[in-house]
Amino acid sequence: MVITMELMRLQKFLSMAGVCSRRHGEKHITNGDVKVNGNVVTQLGTKIDPKKDRVEVKGRYIEFKQDLVYIALNKPRGYVTSCKQPGDKIVLDLLDISMRVYPIGRLDKDSTGLLLLTNDGGLHHRLSHPSFDHEKEYEVTVANPMTDRALMKIEQGMPIMGTKTRPAETKRISPKRFRIVLKEGKNRQIRRMVEKTGNRVTRLNRIRVANIRLGKLARGTWRHLTEKEKVTLLAQQVKPL
Repeated sequence: MVITMELMRLQKFLSMAGVCSRRHGEKHITNGDVKVNGNVVTQLGTKIDPKKDRVEVKGRYIEFKQDLVYIALNKPRGYVTSCKQPGDKIVLDLLDISMRVYPIGRLDKDSTGLLLLTNDGGLHHRLSHPSFDHEKEYEVTVANPMTDRALMKIEQGMPIMGTKTRPAETKRISPKRFRIVLKEGKNRQIRRMVEKTGNRVTRLNRIRVANIRLGKLARGTWRHLTEKEKVTLLAQQVKPL
């Protein structure tokens, strides 16, 4: 998924760039004070791409700096990890911020737990790409007691969807519950692996992504990452794009 900046009304751009209010921005536009890519613009409905278009007000170049947002959300069951899904509740419905953010990776509709969202395109790519080896940890509840042999098969890797899964770490919590750490994210991977052992997942809850932990974040709520979490997370994503 590639994150692109959406087109923005020129007066909104001037306001978000800290030049003036939207109302005063409209006056600057109608007065002919604003140029876009060297051309005077007087039409109030004009939209621009803040990342590509060069904007000047009375001869002064205006630089747009978008604040980067990093969010941890505790996804409830029944929500789709998508920006748009007609007929379904989407995770963005749970946020109350004005900035556009995008989910990193996916949790299927029946799964719960930690989901990261951001408008940082570079981080989104690195956390979404399997070559960066970031860890994702889950608590899994199954219908029937999980044997040691079944857990060992999952740890060693299993053939699903025409390929073999990578080795994983598991830790038993109880006869029907265990934790698993993955470094990949195939579609419904944990559910498919458990089914391969003759069992069935009844509850799947993600509790960690890289260094970010779900902790005591209530279901359906969200928070901004702490400065320490951001610094550590960004430092871990060091491979070139």
